[in-house]
Amino acid sequence: MSHIVQIKTQVRDAEAVRAACRRLGLAEPVQGTTRLFSGEVSGLAVQLPGWRYPTVCQLDTGQVQFDNFQGNWGEQKELDRFLQGYAVEKAKIEARRHGHSVTEQQLQDGSVKLTIQVNGGAA
Repeated sequence: MSHIVQIKTQVRDAEAVRAACRRLGLAEPVQGTTRLFSGEVSGLAVQLPGWRYPTVCQLDTGQVQFDNFQGNWGEQKELDRFLQGYAVEKAKIEARRHGHSVTEQQLQDGSVKLTIQVNGGAA
């Protein structure tokens, strides 16, 4: 029997946001108040490729605010790439923080496989 799983990513770690930006070759994120089409938002602003307005990470709430006008002002795949990069970098940071080693493998379907060495074994 198959199950549908829905995951909502919360972006709360500035170090992982910066690492995701470096990973994707994006400009360094900027902390402050940013103007979107629909108003102003405060947080850590990330400029995604081809996006008219930045994506703003509100680290205190974990929410990501953006305005891409249903894909007309920026492709969803760029946001998805950023969120994947953030998740990978956050996992690597936490694993290393606990003294574990991490290896990463990019898979053909675009997903990323992380192997974390824990106490001489793989997790």
